[in-house]
Amino acid sequence: MKNQVLLTALAATALTGVASAQVKVTLWSHSGQGIEREVIDATVKKFNEANKDIQIDLVRLPEGSYNDQVNAAALANRLPCVLDFDGPNLYNYAWSGKIIPIDKYINAATRADFLPSIISQGTYNGKLYTLAVGDSGLAIWANRSLLAKAGVTIPNRPWTGNEFVQVLTRLKASGLQYPLDMKFNYGRGEWYTYGFAPIMQSFGGDLINRNGYQTASGVINGPAAVRGMTYFQNLTKNFVNVATRSDTDFVEGRAAISFVGHWTWADYSKALGDNLLLLPMPAFGGRQVTGMGGWNYGISSDCPNPDAAAKVLLHMVSTESVLAMSDAAGGVPSRKSAIARSKNFGPNGALSLYVRQLNSRAAVARPATPAYPAITKAFAEAAANIAAGGNVKAELDRAARAIDQDIKDNNGYPNK
Repeated sequence: MKNQVLLTALAATALTGVASAQVKVTLWSHSGQGIEREVIDATVKKFNEANKDIQIDLVRLPEGSYNDQVNAAALANRLPCVLDFDGPNLYNYAWSGKIIPIDKYINAATRADFLPSIISQGTYNGKLYTLAVGDSGLAIWANRSLLAKAGVTIPNRPWTGNEFVQVLTRLKASGLQYPLDMKFNYGRGEWYTYGFAPIMQSFGGDLINRNGYQTASGVINGPAAVRGMTYFQNLTKNFVNVATRSDTDFVEGRAAISFVGHWTWADYSKALGDNLLLLPMPAFGGRQVTGMGGWNYGISSDCPNPDAAAKVLLHMVSTESVLAMSDAAGGVPSRKSAIARSKNFGPNGALSLYVRQLNSRAAVARPATPAYPAITKAFAEAAANIAAGGNVKAELDRAARAIDQDIKDNNGYPNK
């Protein structure tokens, strides 16, 4: 009897030990659209049900203040184990030590399954820091009947910059005061850099000298950049309602062409049906350039158990998770295995154009420098002023000075 009591006590102790060994991994997630939250909830629930030794503690934070809360937690050394964040902040987080490299957790087969753009986006100073559920891209949505009314024919290749202006001119002559929607209703911010820098880059300009990332002068305000932003100003002056606060100019027929990304697919297809056309990004200045990237998952340097955190991260970006998020929210799947199974982004899908552009040389990653927050702020301000009629060269000169000053203030952002 005493032996039985002892065995029972030992068993209870063992069970207590197992329970106490359970690892809780806190995951911070920004509050996106409702359907995105539902997918994340289901993904976390699936992990927790399948793993008793590791449990995810999901914490949602408002998207508007998300970056501020991450920065505040980093200063207090209280970041969660796993967190998601938008591409613009990746390199500054990596440089400042907020997140750790994840190379040792990603085997060769897994790495090869991600789009090259995702690996490029997640890499800083030769090390992989993040992986993403989705990628993104730009293209041209068009109203088939409004183009036909204006006598516009659709080529089997991207429009050139001159052809694009000719198309807009014909559309304007057909009765549309503002035939081009460029989503100025989104407001000044990352959209201005993500959406409008590719026009400048198409002409050969860029946001910074990518050889060392030490100066923007001579690049963001160089001759090619000036040509690109002069073209941009011509579009905004003649064909775009820059002052619009409406998100429905295209679906309600006030614009025939919408310059935006894949995320408008659900609303646009519902409104226009078979009348909706998806056309490739124009080669404005001689080559196609499109933005890319999206929200990423990384592991913080404050995490006491990065091995457990890595299992959580890999689950959040698994093929099944990626496909579920893409099907729900319309983002480009980040993994090739998910693309192959995707109704919309697969080889014959309605949105396969975005994948082809990402796999081509058209997709240009954000500059891999911790100076990016300063870069995007300076360029967005310049783009807003140029769209309002400001002097192109003067605005780009001002942006170059602001970026170079930020780099100087941080001693060139030396590797830590």
